[in-house]
Amino acid sequence: MTSYNLASLLETSAATYPERDAIVFGDTRLNYATVNTLANQVAGALAERGIGHGDKVALSCPNLPYFSIVYYGILKAGAAVVPLNVLLKGREVAYHLADSEAKALFCFQGTPELPIGEAGHQGFSETPGCEHFFMITADPAAASPIEGTTTLFQAIGSQAPTFDTVQTDEDDTAVILYTSGTTGQPKGAELRHRNMRDNALSGEALFGADAANPDTYLCVLPLFHSFGQTVIQNGGFAYGGTVVMLPRFEAEPALGLMLKEQVTFFAGVPTMYWGLLGALTPEVDVETLAKNLRVAAAGGSALPVEVHKDFEKKFGVTILEGYGLSETSPVASFSPYGEPPRVGSIGTPIPGVEMCLLQADSWERVPEDLEEDGKTAVGEIAIKGHNIMKGYYGRPEATEEVLNAEGWFRSGDLGRKDGDGFYYIVDRSKDMIIRGGYNVYPREIEEVLLTHEDVSLAAVIGVPHESHGEEVKAYVILNPGATTTAEELVAWGKEQMANYKYPRLVEVVENLPMTATGKILKRELT
Repeated sequence: MTSYNLASLLETSAATYPERDAIVFGDTRLNYATVNTLANQVAGALAERGIGHGDKVALSCPNLPYFSIVYYGILKAGAAVVPLNVLLKGREVAYHLADSEAKALFCFQGTPELPIGEAGHQGFSETPGCEHFFMITADPAAASPIEGTTTLFQAIGSQAPTFDTVQTDEDDTAVILYTSGTTGQPKGAELRHRNMRDNALSGEALFGADAANPDTYLCVLPLFHSFGQTVIQNGGFAYGGTVVMLPRFEAEPALGLMLKEQVTFFAGVPTMYWGLLGALTPEVDVETLAKNLRVAAAGGSALPVEVHKDFEKKFGVTILEGYGLSETSPVASFSPYGEPPRVGSIGTPIPGVEMCLLQADSWERVPEDLEEDGKTAVGEIAIKGHNIMKGYYGRPEATEEVLNAEGWFRSGDLGRKDGDGFYYIVDRSKDMIIRGGYNVYPREIEEVLLTHEDVSLAAVIGVPHESHGEEVKAYVILNPGATTTAEELVAWGKEQMANYKYPRLVEVVENLPMTATGKILKRELT
Protein backbone atom coordinates (compact mmCIF):
# COMPACT_ATOMS: atom_id res chain seq x y z
CA MET A 1 0.00 0.00 0.00
CA THR A 2 1.36 3.40 -0.99
CA SER A 3 1.43 5.84 1.89
CA TYR A 4 -0.47 9.07 1.51
CA ASN A 5 0.16 10.20 5.07
CA LEU A 6 -0.41 13.90 5.62
CA ALA A 7 2.83 13.95 7.66
CA SER A 8 4.72 13.64 4.35
CA LEU A 9 4.32 17.42 3.98
CA LEU A 10 6.68 17.88 6.93
CA GLU A 11 8.93 14.98 6.01
CA THR A 12 9.53 16.14 2.44
CA SER A 13 10.47 19.67 3.52
CA ALA A 14 12.66 18.32 6.34
CA ALA A 15 14.55 16.17 3.84
CA THR A 16 14.87 18.98 1.29
CA TYR A 17 15.40 22.03 3.52
CA PRO A 18 16.53 20.67 6.91
CA GLU A 19 18.13 23.92 8.08
CA ARG A 20 15.34 26.23 6.93
CA ASP A 21 13.24 27.81 9.70
CA ALA A 22 9.94 25.96 9.98
CA ILE A 23 8.49 27.63 13.08
CA VAL A 24 9.22 30.93 14.79
CA PHE A 25 7.78 31.73 18.20
CA GLY A 26 9.19 34.68 20.09
CA ASP A 27 12.95 34.12 20.26
CA THR A 28 12.59 30.41 19.46
CA ARG A 29 13.38 29.30 15.93
CA LEU A 30 12.96 25.63 15.00
CA ASN A 31 14.24 24.34 11.68
CA TYR A 32 12.54 21.61 9.67
CA ALA A 33 14.95 18.89 10.82
CA THR A 34 14.24 19.68 14.48
CA VAL A 35 10.46 19.75 14.06
CA ASN A 36 10.57 16.43 12.19
CA THR A 37 12.76 14.82 14.87
CA LEU A 38 10.46 15.95 17.68
CA ALA A 39 7.41 14.71 15.75
CA ASN A 40 9.17 11.34 15.35
CA GLN A 41 9.60 11.17 19.12
CA VAL A 42 5.91 11.93 19.68
CA ALA A 43 5.03 9.11 17.27
CA GLY A 44 7.40 6.80 19.14
CA ALA A 45 5.76 7.63 22.46
CA LEU A 46 2.32 6.84 21.05
CA ALA A 47 3.46 3.60 19.43
CA GLU A 48 5.05 2.53 22.71
CA ARG A 49 1.60 2.86 24.32
CA GLY A 50 -0.09 0.80 21.64
CA ILE A 51 -1.64 3.74 19.79
CA GLY A 52 -1.48 3.54 16.03
CA HIS A 53 -3.36 3.07 12.79
CA GLY A 54 -7.06 3.90 13.08
CA ASP A 55 -6.88 5.34 16.59
CA LYS A 56 -7.84 8.92 17.46
CA VAL A 57 -5.72 11.30 19.52
CA ALA A 58 -6.97 14.69 20.72
CA LEU A 59 -4.86 17.85 20.84
CA SER A 60 -5.69 21.01 22.79
CA CYS A 61 -3.04 23.66 22.29
CA PRO A 62 -2.88 27.32 21.17
CA ASN A 63 -0.66 28.53 18.34
CA LEU A 64 2.61 27.28 19.79
CA PRO A 65 5.33 25.11 18.22
CA TYR A 66 4.03 22.15 20.27
CA PHE A 67 0.83 22.10 18.21
CA SER A 68 2.62 21.29 14.95
CA ILE A 69 5.06 18.90 16.60
CA VAL A 70 2.31 16.83 18.23
CA TYR A 71 -0.01 17.12 15.20
CA TYR A 72 2.49 15.57 12.82
CA GLY A 73 3.62 13.08 15.46
CA ILE A 74 0.07 11.74 15.78
CA LEU A 75 -0.13 11.40 11.99
CA LYS A 76 3.23 9.64 11.80
CA ALA A 77 1.93 7.07 14.29
CA GLY A 78 -0.92 6.37 11.86
CA ALA A 79 -3.57 7.85 14.16
CA ALA A 80 -6.04 10.64 13.41
CA VAL A 81 -5.75 14.08 15.01
CA VAL A 82 -8.74 15.52 16.87
CA PRO A 83 -7.92 19.23 17.39
CA LEU A 84 -9.90 20.81 20.23
CA ASN A 85 -10.86 24.44 20.73
CA VAL A 86 -8.71 25.70 23.63
CA LEU A 87 -11.69 27.57 25.09
CA LEU A 88 -13.62 24.37 25.84
CA LYS A 89 -14.59 23.69 29.45
CA GLY A 90 -14.08 20.32 31.11
CA ARG A 91 -17.57 19.06 30.33
CA GLU A 92 -17.15 20.04 26.68
CA VAL A 93 -13.73 18.38 26.45
CA ALA A 94 -15.28 15.17 27.78
CA TYR A 95 -17.97 15.34 25.09
CA HIS A 96 -15.40 15.68 22.29
CA LEU A 97 -13.17 12.91 23.66
CA ALA A 98 -16.09 10.50 23.99
CA ASP A 99 -17.68 11.43 20.67
CA SER A 100 -14.41 10.96 18.74
CA GLU A 101 -13.44 7.86 20.75
CA ALA A 102 -10.03 9.41 21.43
CA LYS A 103 -7.45 7.12 23.02
CA ALA A 104 -5.23 9.95 24.26
CA LEU A 105 -5.16 13.70 24.86
CA PHE A 106 -2.24 16.11 24.54
CA CYS A 107 -3.12 19.30 26.40
CA PHE A 108 -1.24 22.55 26.94
CA GLN A 109 -1.13 23.64 30.59
CA GLY A 110 -2.50 27.10 29.80
CA THR A 111 -2.44 30.18 32.01
CA PRO A 112 -4.31 31.28 35.16
CA GLU A 113 -6.65 33.25 32.88
CA LEU A 114 -7.11 30.30 30.50
CA PRO A 115 -6.57 27.02 32.40
CA ILE A 116 -6.54 24.76 29.36
CA GLY A 117 -4.76 21.99 31.24
CA GLU A 118 -7.26 21.88 34.10
CA ALA A 119 -10.23 21.74 31.72
CA GLY A 120 -8.48 19.11 29.62
CA HIS A 121 -7.66 16.89 32.59
CA GLN A 122 -11.21 17.22 33.91
CA GLY A 123 -12.58 16.13 30.55
CA PHE A 124 -10.06 13.29 30.37
CA SER A 125 -11.01 12.13 33.87
CA GLU A 126 -14.68 11.98 32.83
CA THR A 127 -13.95 9.88 29.72
CA PRO A 128 -13.21 6.23 30.59
CA GLY A 129 -12.26 5.30 27.03
CA CYS A 130 -9.47 7.90 26.84
CA GLU A 131 -6.45 6.09 28.29
CA HIS A 132 -3.54 8.52 28.16
CA PHE A 133 -3.11 12.17 29.16
CA PHE A 134 -0.03 14.23 28.28
CA MET A 135 0.45 17.71 29.70
CA ILE A 136 2.32 20.12 27.43
CA THR A 137 4.27 22.42 29.74
CA ALA A 138 5.70 25.78 28.71
CA ASP A 139 9.02 24.79 30.30
CA PRO A 140 10.35 21.48 28.94
CA ALA A 141 12.07 20.75 32.23
CA ALA A 142 9.03 21.44 34.42
CA ALA A 143 6.86 18.82 36.04
CA SER A 144 3.18 18.68 35.20
CA PRO A 145 1.11 21.12 37.27
CA ILE A 146 -1.38 18.29 37.80
CA GLU A 147 0.10 15.63 40.05
CA GLY A 148 0.39 12.16 38.62
CA THR A 149 0.24 13.18 34.96
CA THR A 150 2.96 12.77 32.36
CA THR A 151 4.35 15.72 30.43
CA LEU A 152 4.99 15.71 26.72
CA PHE A 153 8.71 16.00 27.35
CA GLN A 154 8.76 13.11 29.82
CA ALA A 155 6.96 10.98 27.24
CA ILE A 156 9.33 11.73 24.37
CA GLY A 157 12.59 12.01 26.35
CA SER A 158 13.61 8.39 25.83
CA GLN A 159 12.33 8.09 22.27
CA ALA A 160 14.57 7.64 19.24
CA PRO A 161 14.98 10.62 16.87
CA THR A 162 13.79 8.51 13.93
CA PHE A 163 10.47 6.78 13.31
CA ASP A 164 9.12 4.77 10.39
CA THR A 165 5.92 6.62 9.57
CA VAL A 166 2.94 4.29 9.48
CA GLN A 167 1.76 3.62 5.95
CA THR A 168 -1.74 4.98 5.46
CA ASP A 169 -4.18 4.81 2.59
CA GLU A 170 -5.41 8.05 1.01
CA ASP A 171 -8.91 7.32 2.33
CA ASP A 172 -7.83 6.70 5.92
CA THR A 173 -8.94 9.36 8.39
CA ALA A 174 -6.29 12.00 9.10
CA VAL A 175 -8.21 14.62 11.06
CA ILE A 176 -11.59 14.96 12.74
CA LEU A 177 -12.59 18.63 12.83
CA TYR A 178 -15.53 19.57 15.01
CA THR A 179 -18.06 22.02 13.65
CA SER A 180 -18.83 25.09 15.73
CA GLY A 181 -22.11 23.64 16.90
CA THR A 182 -24.31 26.65 16.17
CA THR A 183 -27.21 24.21 16.10
CA GLY A 184 -27.21 21.22 18.42
CA GLN A 185 -24.09 19.40 19.60
CA PRO A 186 -20.85 19.81 17.60
CA LYS A 187 -20.29 17.14 14.97
CA GLY A 188 -16.91 15.75 13.91
CA ALA A 189 -16.16 16.15 10.21
CA GLU A 190 -14.05 13.12 9.30
CA LEU A 191 -11.38 14.14 6.79
CA ARG A 192 -9.17 11.79 4.82
CA HIS A 193 -5.41 12.15 4.31
CA ARG A 194 -6.05 13.04 0.66
CA ASN A 195 -8.67 15.65 1.60
CA MET A 196 -6.24 17.54 3.81
CA ARG A 197 -3.12 16.94 1.71
CA ASP A 198 -4.63 17.96 -1.62
CA ASN A 199 -6.16 21.06 -0.08
CA ALA A 200 -2.80 22.13 1.38
CA LEU A 201 -1.09 21.49 -1.95
CA SER A 202 -3.49 23.88 -3.68
CA GLY A 203 -1.15 26.70 -2.60
CA GLU A 204 0.71 26.84 -5.90
CA ALA A 205 -2.47 27.34 -7.91
CA LEU A 206 -4.19 29.61 -5.39
CA PHE A 207 -1.34 31.80 -4.11
CA GLY A 208 1.63 31.17 -6.37
CA ALA A 209 3.40 29.28 -3.57
CA ASP A 210 6.96 28.28 -4.49
CA ALA A 211 9.29 26.28 -2.26
CA ALA A 212 12.28 27.87 -4.01
CA ASN A 213 11.07 31.28 -2.83
CA PRO A 214 9.26 30.37 0.41
CA ASP A 215 6.76 32.58 2.15
CA THR A 216 6.81 33.70 5.75
CA TYR A 217 3.34 33.14 7.21
CA LEU A 218 1.90 34.96 10.20
CA CYS A 219 -0.13 32.37 12.09
CA VAL A 220 -2.87 34.21 13.96
CA LEU A 221 -5.72 31.93 12.88
CA PRO A 222 -6.21 29.22 15.54
CA LEU A 223 -4.52 26.04 14.42
CA PHE A 224 -7.29 23.92 15.90
CA HIS A 225 -9.54 25.43 13.21
CA SER A 226 -9.51 24.26 9.60
CA PHE A 227 -8.53 27.60 8.01
CA GLY A 228 -5.30 28.08 9.95
CA GLN A 229 -4.51 24.39 10.00
CA THR A 230 -4.67 23.91 6.22
CA VAL A 231 -3.75 27.28 4.71
CA ILE A 232 -1.07 28.33 7.21
CA GLN A 233 0.38 25.22 8.88
CA ASN A 234 -0.05 22.46 6.27
CA GLY A 235 0.19 24.85 3.33
CA GLY A 236 3.26 26.52 4.80
CA PHE A 237 5.02 23.23 5.53
CA ALA A 238 4.11 21.85 2.09
CA TYR A 239 6.11 24.62 0.41
CA GLY A 240 8.98 24.90 2.89
CA GLY A 241 7.71 28.15 4.39
CA THR A 242 8.30 29.68 7.79
CA VAL A 243 5.33 29.84 10.15
CA VAL A 244 5.49 32.70 12.67
CA MET A 245 3.15 31.87 15.53
CA LEU A 246 1.06 34.28 17.58
CA PRO A 247 -1.13 32.49 20.15
CA ARG A 248 -3.81 35.15 20.27
CA PHE A 249 -4.69 37.76 17.70
CA GLU A 250 -4.08 41.31 18.83
CA ALA A 251 -3.69 43.89 16.11
CA GLU A 252 -0.67 45.83 17.42
CA PRO A 253 1.51 42.77 18.19
CA ALA A 254 0.47 41.28 14.84
CA LEU A 255 1.64 44.37 12.97
CA GLY A 256 4.88 44.33 14.97
CA LEU A 257 5.58 40.70 14.03
CA MET A 258 4.76 41.38 10.40
CA LEU A 259 7.48 44.01 10.36
CA LYS A 260 10.03 42.10 12.45
CA GLU A 261 9.77 38.82 10.54
CA GLN A 262 9.10 40.37 7.11
CA VAL A 263 5.84 38.49 6.74
CA THR A 264 4.83 37.84 3.15
CA PHE A 265 1.61 35.89 3.74
CA PHE A 266 -1.26 36.93 6.00
CA ALA A 267 -4.53 35.04 6.30
CA GLY A 268 -7.35 36.07 8.58
CA VAL A 269 -11.05 36.39 9.14
CA PRO A 270 -12.75 39.74 8.46
CA THR A 271 -12.58 40.95 12.08
CA MET A 272 -8.78 40.55 11.98
CA TYR A 273 -8.50 42.78 8.93
CA TRP A 274 -10.80 45.25 10.66
CA GLY A 275 -8.49 45.11 13.69
CA LEU A 276 -5.32 45.68 11.64
CA LEU A 277 -6.86 48.71 9.96
CA GLY A 278 -7.93 50.12 13.30
CA ALA A 279 -4.41 49.71 14.75
CA LEU A 280 -2.67 51.72 12.03
CA THR A 281 -1.13 54.86 13.49
CA PRO A 282 1.39 57.33 12.05
CA GLU A 283 4.11 55.38 13.90
CA VAL A 284 3.42 52.15 12.00
CA ASP A 285 5.67 51.66 8.96
CA VAL A 286 2.87 50.80 6.55
CA GLU A 287 5.14 51.27 3.55
CA THR A 288 7.45 48.44 4.66
CA LEU A 289 4.49 46.24 5.60
CA ALA A 290 3.05 46.67 2.14
CA LYS A 291 6.42 46.07 0.49
CA ASN A 292 6.84 42.72 2.26
CA LEU A 293 3.27 41.48 2.02
CA ARG A 294 2.71 39.27 -1.02
CA VAL A 295 -0.59 37.56 -0.18
CA ALA A 296 -3.54 38.59 1.96
CA ALA A 297 -6.23 35.92 2.19
CA ALA A 298 -9.61 36.11 3.88
CA GLY A 299 -12.20 33.51 4.78
CA GLY A 300 -14.28 32.22 7.65
CA SER A 301 -17.11 34.65 6.98
CA ALA A 302 -18.04 37.25 4.41
CA LEU A 303 -15.57 40.14 4.10
CA PRO A 304 -17.31 43.53 4.23
CA VAL A 305 -16.75 45.51 1.05
CA GLU A 306 -15.59 48.60 2.98
CA VAL A 307 -12.89 46.61 4.81
CA HIS A 308 -11.77 45.17 1.48
CA LYS A 309 -11.40 48.63 -0.04
CA ASP A 310 -9.71 50.20 3.00
CA PHE A 311 -7.10 47.44 3.24
CA GLU A 312 -6.17 47.69 -0.42
CA LYS A 313 -5.92 51.47 -0.13
CA LYS A 314 -3.64 51.41 2.93
CA PHE A 315 -1.59 48.24 2.38
CA GLY A 316 -1.48 48.23 -1.40
CA VAL A 317 -2.50 44.56 -1.43
CA THR A 318 -5.75 43.12 -2.70
CA ILE A 319 -7.33 40.70 -0.26
CA LEU A 320 -8.03 37.39 -1.95
CA GLU A 321 -11.32 36.17 -0.58
CA GLY A 322 -12.06 32.47 -0.35
CA TYR A 323 -14.72 30.19 1.00
CA GLY A 324 -14.93 26.83 2.68
CA LEU A 325 -16.03 24.86 5.71
CA SER A 326 -14.57 22.30 8.09
CA GLU A 327 -16.37 19.70 5.99
CA THR A 328 -14.46 20.82 2.87
CA SER A 329 -10.92 20.66 4.34
CA PRO A 330 -11.64 23.72 4.17
CA VAL A 331 -10.98 25.61 0.91
CA ALA A 332 -13.67 25.21 -1.76
CA SER A 333 -13.40 28.43 -3.79
CA PHE A 334 -10.96 31.30 -4.06
CA SER A 335 -10.38 34.57 -5.86
CA PRO A 336 -8.01 33.83 -8.76
CA TYR A 337 -4.47 34.94 -7.92
CA GLY A 338 -3.07 37.60 -10.22
CA GLU A 339 -6.45 38.57 -11.67
CA PRO A 340 -8.41 41.76 -10.90
CA PRO A 341 -10.61 41.06 -7.88
CA ARG A 342 -14.36 41.09 -7.83
CA VAL A 343 -15.01 42.73 -4.51
CA GLY A 344 -17.65 40.85 -2.59
CA SER A 345 -17.04 37.57 -4.46
CA ILE A 346 -15.64 34.38 -2.93
CA GLY A 347 -14.12 33.54 -6.30
CA THR A 348 -14.41 30.38 -8.34
CA PRO A 349 -14.07 26.69 -7.36
CA ILE A 350 -10.46 25.65 -6.75
CA PRO A 351 -8.90 23.05 -9.09
CA GLY A 352 -10.54 19.65 -8.66
CA VAL A 353 -13.67 21.09 -7.03
CA GLU A 354 -17.14 21.81 -8.42
CA MET A 355 -19.84 24.06 -6.99
CA CYS A 356 -23.50 24.66 -7.80
CA LEU A 357 -26.62 26.27 -6.31
CA LEU A 358 -29.48 24.14 -5.03
CA GLN A 359 -33.11 24.97 -4.49
CA ALA A 360 -34.48 25.00 -0.94
CA ASP A 361 -34.98 21.55 0.62
CA SER A 362 -34.14 19.87 -2.67
CA TRP A 363 -31.20 18.52 -4.67
CA GLU A 364 -32.59 20.30 -7.75
CA ARG A 365 -30.36 23.06 -9.08
CA VAL A 366 -31.22 26.73 -9.31
CA PRO A 367 -31.60 27.75 -12.99
CA GLU A 368 -28.50 29.31 -14.54
CA ASP A 369 -30.54 32.20 -15.95
CA LEU A 370 -29.08 35.57 -14.98
CA GLU A 371 -31.24 38.24 -13.40
CA GLU A 372 -31.06 41.99 -14.08
CA ASP A 373 -27.96 42.45 -11.93
CA GLY A 374 -26.06 39.78 -13.87
CA LYS A 375 -26.33 37.06 -11.20
CA THR A 376 -28.49 34.01 -10.78
CA ALA A 377 -31.27 33.61 -8.24
CA VAL A 378 -30.30 32.76 -4.66
CA GLY A 379 -29.61 29.11 -3.88
CA GLU A 380 -27.83 26.94 -1.33
CA ILE A 381 -24.19 26.38 -2.23
CA ALA A 382 -23.27 22.73 -2.82
CA ILE A 383 -19.72 21.45 -3.27
CA LYS A 384 -18.16 18.32 -4.79
CA GLY A 385 -14.49 17.32 -5.13
CA HIS A 386 -11.31 16.01 -3.53
CA ASN A 387 -11.90 18.14 -0.44
CA ILE A 388 -15.21 16.68 0.76
CA MET A 389 -15.24 14.86 4.10
CA LYS A 390 -16.09 11.19 4.57
CA GLY A 391 -18.97 12.29 6.76
CA TYR A 392 -19.75 13.19 10.35
CA TYR A 393 -18.01 10.71 12.62
CA GLY A 394 -20.50 8.22 14.04
CA ARG A 395 -23.49 10.11 12.61
CA PRO A 396 -24.70 8.42 9.40
CA GLU A 397 -28.11 10.14 9.50
CA ALA A 398 -26.60 13.62 9.84
CA THR A 399 -24.20 12.75 7.01
CA GLU A 400 -27.05 11.69 4.71
CA GLU A 401 -28.77 15.05 5.27
CA VAL A 402 -25.85 16.97 3.73
CA LEU A 403 -24.01 14.48 1.49
CA ASN A 404 -25.68 12.63 -1.40
CA ALA A 405 -24.66 9.52 -3.31
CA GLU A 406 -23.04 11.59 -6.08
CA GLY A 407 -20.69 13.26 -3.59
CA TRP A 408 -22.39 16.66 -3.41
CA PHE A 409 -22.24 18.39 -0.02
CA ARG A 410 -24.87 20.93 1.06
CA SER A 411 -23.13 23.85 2.79
CA GLY A 412 -26.08 25.61 4.44
CA ASP A 413 -24.84 28.87 2.88
CA LEU A 414 -26.90 30.92 0.47
CA GLY A 415 -25.23 32.35 -2.61
CA ARG A 416 -25.52 33.54 -6.17
CA LYS A 417 -23.33 33.12 -9.25
CA ASP A 418 -22.49 35.52 -12.07
CA GLY A 419 -22.07 34.76 -15.73
CA ASP A 420 -18.32 34.16 -15.37
CA GLY A 421 -18.74 31.51 -12.69
CA PHE A 422 -17.86 33.70 -9.69
CA TYR A 423 -19.84 33.01 -6.53
CA TYR A 424 -21.18 35.53 -4.01
CA ILE A 425 -22.29 34.69 -0.48
CA VAL A 426 -25.69 36.08 0.42
CA ASP A 427 -25.91 34.64 3.93
CA ARG A 428 -26.10 31.55 6.07
CA SER A 429 -29.45 29.93 5.37
CA LYS A 430 -30.17 29.71 9.09
CA ASP A 431 -29.25 33.39 9.58
CA MET A 432 -31.77 34.61 7.02
CA ILE A 433 -34.48 36.82 8.52
CA ILE A 434 -38.06 36.51 7.34
CA ARG A 435 -39.81 39.81 8.08
CA GLY A 436 -43.45 39.99 7.14
CA GLY A 437 -42.96 37.32 4.48
CA TYR A 438 -39.91 39.05 2.95
CA ASN A 439 -36.45 37.48 3.01
CA VAL A 440 -33.85 39.78 4.59
CA TYR A 441 -30.17 38.83 4.37
CA PRO A 442 -28.17 40.15 7.37
CA ARG A 443 -24.96 40.51 5.38
CA GLU A 444 -26.60 42.92 2.95
CA ILE A 445 -27.78 45.13 5.83
CA GLU A 446 -24.35 44.98 7.48
CA GLU A 447 -22.69 46.07 4.23
CA VAL A 448 -24.97 49.12 4.01
CA LEU A 449 -24.39 50.07 7.65
CA LEU A 450 -20.62 49.94 7.12
CA THR A 451 -20.91 52.67 4.49
CA HIS A 452 -21.99 55.12 7.24
CA GLU A 453 -19.03 57.31 8.13
CA ASP A 454 -19.39 56.68 11.87
CA VAL A 455 -19.87 52.89 11.76
CA SER A 456 -16.84 50.68 12.35
CA LEU A 457 -18.46 47.23 12.61
CA ALA A 458 -22.00 45.87 12.51
CA ALA A 459 -23.84 42.63 13.17
CA VAL A 460 -27.47 42.10 12.15
CA ILE A 461 -29.87 39.46 13.48
CA GLY A 462 -33.58 38.75 13.49
CA VAL A 463 -35.53 39.03 16.74
CA PRO A 464 -39.08 37.79 17.39
CA HIS A 465 -41.94 40.14 16.49
CA GLU A 466 -45.59 39.45 17.18
CA SER A 467 -46.97 40.68 13.86
CA HIS A 468 -44.02 40.51 11.41
CA GLY A 469 -42.64 37.19 12.66
CA GLU A 470 -39.16 38.70 12.91
CA GLU A 471 -37.77 42.22 13.16
CA VAL A 472 -34.36 43.36 11.94
CA LYS A 473 -31.96 44.38 14.72
CA ALA A 474 -28.46 45.80 14.30
CA TYR A 475 -25.60 45.91 16.80
CA VAL A 476 -23.14 48.61 15.88
CA ILE A 477 -19.63 49.60 17.01
CA LEU A 478 -18.88 53.25 16.24
CA ASN A 479 -15.57 54.71 15.15
CA PRO A 480 -13.56 56.41 17.93
CA GLY A 481 -15.00 59.82 18.73
CA ALA A 482 -18.23 59.27 16.79
CA THR A 483 -21.41 60.51 18.45
CA THR A 484 -24.11 59.18 16.13
CA THR A 485 -27.05 57.79 18.10
CA ALA A 486 -29.03 54.62 17.56
CA GLU A 487 -32.07 56.69 16.58
CA GLU A 488 -30.08 58.55 13.95
CA LEU A 489 -28.84 55.27 12.49
CA VAL A 490 -32.41 53.98 12.25
CA ALA A 491 -33.43 57.12 10.39
CA TRP A 492 -30.39 56.91 8.13
CA GLY A 493 -31.07 53.25 7.39
CA LYS A 494 -34.64 54.07 6.42
CA GLU A 495 -33.27 56.41 3.75
CA GLN A 496 -30.80 53.83 2.45
CA MET A 497 -32.83 50.61 2.37
CA ALA A 498 -36.19 49.23 1.36
CA ASN A 499 -38.89 49.56 3.98
CA TYR A 500 -38.88 45.86 4.86
CA LYS A 501 -35.07 45.75 5.18
CA TYR A 502 -33.85 48.60 7.32
CA PRO A 503 -33.23 47.84 11.02
CA ARG A 504 -35.93 49.31 13.26
CA LEU A 505 -33.82 48.30 16.24
CA VAL A 506 -30.24 49.53 16.61
CA GLU A 507 -28.02 49.07 19.64
CA VAL A 508 -24.66 50.83 19.90
CA VAL A 509 -22.13 48.61 21.70
CA GLU A 510 -18.46 48.73 22.69
CA ASN A 511 -17.71 45.22 21.39
CA LEU A 512 -19.31 42.14 19.88
CA PRO A 513 -19.06 38.52 21.09
CA MET A 514 -16.71 36.50 18.93
CA THR A 515 -15.65 32.89 18.61
CA ALA A 516 -12.04 31.83 19.13
CA THR A 517 -11.66 31.97 15.34
CA GLY A 518 -12.74 35.61 15.16
CA LYS A 519 -16.26 35.12 13.82
CA ILE A 520 -19.03 37.25 15.30
CA LEU A 521 -21.07 34.96 17.56
CA LYS A 522 -24.56 35.97 16.53
CA ARG A 523 -26.28 33.36 18.66
CA GLU A 524 -25.23 35.36 21.75
CA LEU A 525 -26.95 38.48 20.41
CA THR A 526 -30.61 38.88 21.28
